[in-house]
Amino acid sequence: MKKIKKSTGLTIALLIYVSATAAYFLPRNTEISNTEKYVTVAASYVIVLVLWLVLRKKEELQRKRREEDEKRKEL
Repeated sequence: MKKIKKSTGLTIALLIYVSATAAYFLPRNTEISNTEKYVTVAASYVIVLVLWLVLRKKEELQRKRREEDEKRKEL
């Protein structure tokens, strides 16, 4: 079975958390308007997307460094 990358696993977990929290709390919240509710949820999804992109970039840099270190050890 293929191992799930840290960036993907964390992103999926956060998406599930944000969705569950929004589904549970937003219908009960009557203090703010519907527009504010949707903007809040959308902003949360954008933050999770940015986190996913940053973690993917970090993993890619780590992989490149590891490959360079292996090449140096061979010489």
